[in-house]
Amino acid sequence: MDFETLRWELDEDGILLLTLHRPEQLNAFDLTMARELLAAFRAVKADDAVRAVVVTGAGRAFCAGTDLTGEGNVFGLDETLSPTAADLREHLTEEPWESGVRDTGGKLTLAIHDCDKPVVAAINGAAVGIGATMTLAMDVRMAGTRARIGFVFGRLGIVPEAASSYFLPRLIGLPRALELVYSADVVDAEHAREVGLVRSVHEPEDLVPAAVALARSFVVGRSAAAVAMTRRLMNAGAGATHPLEAHRRDSLAMWLASVGDGKEGVAAFLEKRDPTFTRRATDVPDLG
Repeated sequence: MDFETLRWELDEDGILLLTLHRPEQLNAFDLTMARELLAAFRAVKADDAVRAVVVTGAGRAFCAGTDLTGEGNVFGLDETLSPTAADLREHLTEEPWESGVRDTGGKLTLAIHDCDKPVVAAINGAAVGIGATMTLAMDVRMAGTRARIGFVFGRLGIVPEAASSYFLPRLIGLPRALELVYSADVVDAEHAREVGLVRSVHEPEDLVPAAVALARSFVVGRSAAAVAMTRRLMNAGAGATHPLEAHRRDSLAMWLASVGDGKEGVAAFLEKRDPTFTRRATDVPDLG
């Protein structure tokens, strides 16, 4: 893949190392990076060669937030519009709301949420603003000892974006989420681990290898279709209002798995050999 602000490195096991690459700007998120990350995660979903993704930053930062040096509205929004809640309920993906009002970070986190592959954040340094909120849609967050994470929106007179009002309370609970956002403090890696924002803290040289190893453990020897369905089921179930909703989706997914790679998995177990799974993530239909 040819990008200006990203580096795409795919290994033999299908682990994609996706590196934010504007090191001189501390990997600040500009409109080019926004477009390229959106394209990258859409490509991840469509490319069966990619089994899992590790996202990290080049140099000493993960992502220092939105690049505030651009001209005009730095968030890429159209200030001539007067959007209403009704406009976004009824016309979200239509112009001029699609380009002029929709939150760019939210488009990205929705694409990450929808990508059907495990995604691990390897937060190597500063991750503030969108640098923090983009990781919330990822499945696992790991931090280096030099990582600093901040939901600093209050200091800029703006609000948390990238659908973080959905993701953050589900990850760490509403009271802790509100405290992090209200305070707008930049916290260190150990504090982020204590509140449940990151899984583990690593020495800088160990962070990316540990993240890649974890991602590899999720997919090697696994059915790509089953992993994709599992990810969808967990994400949908987290927002379900009744277990019956999960039961419907589980039933369809279990049927699809049992007539697909499940047959090979059972045979391999009984024959005491490694399975050879053939179903792909792109084979999975809508689970409802």
